[in-house]
Amino acid sequence: MPRITYIEYNGTEHTVDVPVGKSVMQGAIENNIPGIDADCGGECACATCHVYVDEAWLGLVGLPTPGSQEASMLSFAAVTQPDSRLSCQINVTQAMDGLIVRMPEGQH
Repeated sequence: MPRITYIEYNGTEHTVDVPVGKSVMQGAIENNIPGIDADCGGECACATCHVYVDEAWLGLVGLPTPGSQEASMLSFAAVTQPDSRLSCQINVTQAMDGLIVRMPEGQH
């Protein structure tokens, strides 16, 4: 099972196992990781599961497709960066073992 490290804005790290096929957001919610609110439950409708993907993982994880619903929703996120993603849109694969994501200071 892939291990994902979630890093809170204050630097606190949480490394958990997330089953293949789940989203990075589901992994956070099911493991009580603070910093990902997921108000819409993973429907790509709220931008409260915003994360920054570690630079070393951008090639594998990718960026939102321009014009996609995810790209549109990110415009509602408080502070986006070039490595911003909605964690509900990142489906975990075995190749993501070791993935690192960081949370912004706030989701609202």
